[in-house]
Amino acid sequence: MKVFFKLAWFFKERKRQYIIGLFMLTLVAILQLIPPKVIGFTIDEIGDGSLTKAGLFKWLGIIVIVAILMYILRYYWRQMIFGSSNFLARSLRQKLHRHFTQMSPSYYQKHRVGDLMAHATNDISAVQQTAGGGVLTLFDSVTTGGFVILAMAITIDWRLTVIALIPMPLVALSTSYYGKLLHERFRHAQSAFSDLNDKTQESISGVKVLKTFGQQSQDVDDFTRLSDEVVDKNLQVAKVDSLFDPTISFVVGLSFLLSLGFGTKFILEGAMTVGDLITFTTYLSILVWPMLAIGMLFNIVERGSVSYDRIEKLLNTPIEIDDKPDAIAEMPSGDIQFNVKNFIFPGDMEPSLRNVQFELKRGETLGIVGKTGAGKTAILKLLLREFEGYEGAIQFGKYPIDDYQKVKLREAIGYVPQDHFLFSASLYSNIAFANPEATIDEVRAAAKLANIDEDILSFTDGYKTLVGERGVSLSGGQKQRISIARALLMKPELLILDDSLSAVDARTEEAILHALKEERKEATTIITSHRLSAIQQAHVIIVIDDGTIIEKGTHDELMALEGSYYEMYQLQQLEQLVEQGGDSHGE
Repeated sequence: MKVFFKLAWFFKERKRQYIIGLFMLTLVAILQLIPPKVIGFTIDEIGDGSLTKAGLFKWLGIIVIVAILMYILRYYWRQMIFGSSNFLARSLRQKLHRHFTQMSPSYYQKHRVGDLMAHATNDISAVQQTAGGGVLTLFDSVTTGGFVILAMAITIDWRLTVIALIPMPLVALSTSYYGKLLHERFRHAQSAFSDLNDKTQESISGVKVLKTFGQQSQDVDDFTRLSDEVVDKNLQVAKVDSLFDPTISFVVGLSFLLSLGFGTKFILEGAMTVGDLITFTTYLSILVWPMLAIGMLFNIVERGSVSYDRIEKLLNTPIEIDDKPDAIAEMPSGDIQFNVKNFIFPGDMEPSLRNVQFELKRGETLGIVGKTGAGKTAILKLLLREFEGYEGAIQFGKYPIDDYQKVKLREAIGYVPQDHFLFSASLYSNIAFANPEATIDEVRAAAKLANIDEDILSFTDGYKTLVGERGVSLSGGQKQRISIARALLMKPELLILDDSLSAVDARTEEAILHALKEERKEATTIITSHRLSAIQQAHVIIVIDDGTIIEKGTHDELMALEGSYYEMYQLQQLEQLVEQGGDSHGE
């Protein structure tokens, strides 16, 4: 029952709706006591021959009026209570989504996407049921049960009421035991569902790879195994859940047996009438629902409790990278000074960056080269404040980057990552992602700079073409150029291209770089690349190896050194000559 206290914040928000709903439930609990009493009076009047036609219509009228009132009240209390539970689901979804957007990349390295999706769907549904069905079963079982017992004791016979309630402690003992079992088993069931959800998401995302390597059968087997585990864990829950009804039915049967036996005895003694006994047994029938509701309550509450604990655990995860209390609410602009003495990615043992220092004037272009894993992307991640915990300082404009609000810092940066992600929307919407109000002319201007405008116009629907499963399938080079156009539309103070020209040919690369040079004379650009032609015209080039700068200078200066950069350049020139020779031979 602790989950109700944990949800107190929500019940306070919807206090008015819950008070009205519970008040209506109370009126229903009182009104449903009237028909059994009317039936008892009618039977007694039949027994002593005093029932008249007018009297019969009077009793029938009372029952009809009570039925109409109960119908209206039940209609509105459902809106108040179940309607409010939908607001709880909305609130939790918003909190989770807001929390997810504030978490750093390291958080998503520790948590599986499928598991997070399960929290945002299945767990929230279980908590919503607690705020709806859970509140109903708790309050209705208490009010209905309480009023029925009072009616039995006060209006009929208190002795028979006590006798009928003798088996009831069995319900409390058994449901308490079943509830503990249910809590533990449902926790395992939710965990199994998360694993299955994660597998589903992974299989769908990687379906092309599965087919390429012919691993569909193995994947289906893995999915079947996880699906069987979900079924098995939920069957364990169902086994406990199925104990509630038989136990309660057995207890109710004992109560009926005692009521009929002792009730008959009281009638023979003249302490009760036949109508009283019929009314009593009818009340006892009404009491079945509160007892069954207790079983349902434990089921709903235990499920909701486990799910809310899982959601709370996520929401209580501290935000690793957050704004300072007095963070600067302006976009950075100006020179960049990067001075990191040491940085280790979370979970790694060895540093990713060591003694990396450079200065980039506003309007200049920095080229970063190095082999895979040398530390190029680490520099960019720190500039974007996706990771912290480094020794040193990074300054953008007048202040260190951690003095700015994160949103303002990232508004100043147009980032094109290695892994290009496009949304299942139109090409226009993908390019205008950071500026949904952008006109088609502005979008086309950005697309022209990225050398993708002609490709888009060649599609049947042009900029309205949908991307993804329901739309056009794009090549790697097209995806890269659309991502570049999306960043350029922002007109950012700092543009970062993280190996973002690797999938385009040399001619397209040259056209894009020339357009960037002309367009971004007053803005700063950082380009990382394995292909040296992409950074050849940069004002400053740094060569990274094993997390540290081994060479720095312009293209001509680095060539004159005849070091690592010189070797990479000569090797790539040789590869280019071989490719050209192969093409000429093929012709």
